[in-house]
Amino acid sequence: MSKIITPYKSSTLCKKEQVAQMFDTISGNYDSLNRVISFGIDVKWRKKVVQLVSEKNPKTILDIATGTGDLAIMMANTTAEKIIGLDISQGMLDVGIKKIASKNLNLKIEMLNADSEAMPFEDNSFDAITVAFGIRNFENLDKGLSEILRVLKPNGVFVILETSNPTQTPYKQGYVLYTKYLLPIIGKLFSKDKVAYGYLSESASVFPFGEALNNILKKNGFIEVLAKPQTFGVATIYTATKK
Repeated sequence: MSKIITPYKSSTLCKKEQVAQMFDTISGNYDSLNRVISFGIDVKWRKKVVQLVSEKNPKTILDIATGTGDLAIMMANTTAEKIIGLDISQGMLDVGIKKIASKNLNLKIEMLNADSEAMPFEDNSFDAITVAFGIRNFENLDKGLSEILRVLKPNGVFVILETSNPTQTPYKQGYVLYTKYLLPIIGKLFSKDKVAYGYLSESASVFPFGEALNNILKKNGFIEVLAKPQTFGVATIYTATKK
């Protein structure tokens, strides 16, 4: 990433502190607004992530940047005995904790407020690690990926779901119009935080995707790295593993 994009341009806080503040603010309506701005397609993408994880029959799963726990809850139907959802926003976690309780999944899913770039886990702790729409919020991408590699078990699976930029006409032009102009307007109309969705679209526009992110994963020690574009390239699912 050529430049660091932060939610609040005039803030003196570091990026991760700004991100935590932003998600705390929008946590109350994040789920409903997220369904609207993605037209519900994000649920389909998450189901594909669950399928990829399920193929490895994991016993332990870590869901980083878990937010309100959507993906963690979906993965409760896998062979996993323990799922930990990790996030730096307590506001998002609080929403997720209520959702988990309502589905009686408290014994299977634990929500943890922690920094993904300095995780409180031993080496080789998890059979599977996932990050859905959160990796571009890392303050130091290399540091975050190194931590993920450290706590992933050998031969474990790492799956990323992240926005990407379509490269073919007319999807490329349509995506630019939607993310640059319409998405921030929708966010301002329905969110308490008037800059949050502007940040989310801006950060997505500059974050490396496709082969560029594949190369970053390989540089940080991951192997068998694959990128699978979704829905005309507006999102991509990446899979990788560890020696």
